[in-house]
Amino acid sequence: MNPVARRILFSLAVLTWSAALLYFYMSGRIQRYLAPDFRWIAFCGGLGLAVLGLFNLLTARHQAGCGHGGECSGHDHDHEASDLHPFTAVLLMVVPLALAWTWTKDGYSQQTLARKGLYDAPTPGASSFMSLSMPPISRADIEQHQPKSPDGNYRFNLMELFFATGDVATQGAIDGLRVETEGRWIAEKNFNPNGTRMRLYRLYMTCCVADSRAIPVSLEFGRTPPKFQDHAWVRVTGVIRFLTENGTTHPVIEVERVLATPPPPEETFLRQ
Repeated sequence: MNPVARRILFSLAVLTWSAALLYFYMSGRIQRYLAPDFRWIAFCGGLGLAVLGLFNLLTARHQAGCGHGGECSGHDHDHEASDLHPFTAVLLMVVPLALAWTWTKDGYSQQTLARKGLYDAPTPGASSFMSLSMPPISRADIEQHQPKSPDGNYRFNLMELFFATGDVATQGAIDGLRVETEGRWIAEKNFNPNGTRMRLYRLYMTCCVADSRAIPVSLEFGRTPPKFQDHAWVRVTGVIRFLTENGTTHPVIEVERVLATPPPPEETFLRQ
C-alpha cells in the first residue's frame, strides 16, 4: 500500500476513536462508565484525537523530509513501512471498538453485580471507612440535622445505612428509626428461609466502572414481598434494624411501604 493511502487509512482509524469518545460524552452514556471528575479527560482525549486525525488526513499527501538531508522522493525505501499490514493494524484498532460500542448494555449482569458485592454483608474493613471519615453520630445529632420526608421519616441513602454496620455508636443512633431510602430492587439470596425478604442496592463509583461496587440493604416484609421488575427503582419506608444472623451483622429494613420511583438524578456520591 502506498504511503498516502496508508496515512489516510490510519487517520480515519484515529477519527473513529475520536468519534466514539465524543459520542459517549455528548450522549451522556459516559455517566455509566466514569465519575464526573474523569469525564472531561475523555472529552479532551476525543478532541485531541480529532485534531490529530484531521491534521494527518489533511496532510496525507504532503511529502516531508526523511532526515537524509533532502526529500524522500529520490529514495527507494519506505520510512512508514511496517511488518504489520495496514489493513490488519486498522482492524485491530477499530473492530474491538465497534464491537464494544455495539454490544455494551450500559449495565451490569447479575453475575457481575454478585462479584461486586451485591450479596455481601459489610466487612469490618470496609465498614470502618465510614467511622474513620466521619465524627461519631448520636441520636440527638440525627434528630437535629438529618432531613425528613413530609410524613416524618428520616431520609438516609443506602451508603449511610450500609456502612453504619461497622460503627457501634452509629448503629445505636440509627437502630429503630423509621427511615426512608431508595435504590434498585432485586431478590434476596441470603438469610431468607421464609421467602419474605428482598434486597435494595445501588452502585457506588469512585472513578470508573471497574472500581464500582454494590451497596446493598436487606428488606424484610414479614410476608410475600410485592412484585417489581428486577433492578427497578423503588422508595422504601420502614424501621431500620442491625441484625446478627449466622454470625454476620447486616442492616435490615422492616418494610412498611414500598413504592415505585423514577431513577434519581446523579448525586455527589455517584449513585446509579
